[in-house]
Amino acid sequence: MVEKEKMIVELQEATEKIKILRGFLPICSHCKKIRDDEGYWQQMEKYVSEHSEARFSHGICPNCAKEHYSEFLDEKDSS
Repeated sequence: MVEKEKMIVELQEATEKIKILRGFLPICSHCKKIRDDEGYWQQMEKYVSEHSEARFSHGICPNCAKEHYSEFLDEKDSS
């Protein structure tokens, strides 16, 4: 009986640690902020980090680098 109780406690602890985003997220099509349950708009990274185990690392994709920072790219990088 003790082993069964121990397993139940471990399962409950594991369940408490799980964070899953599900359903629809209301997101601004322009700035990509997400509206939370209280109606406030938050940066997508903050919302997702608070509601899941995901963490973010930022970079710049080649298309955005070309569009926004082309003056800093080598000629070979902008082709």
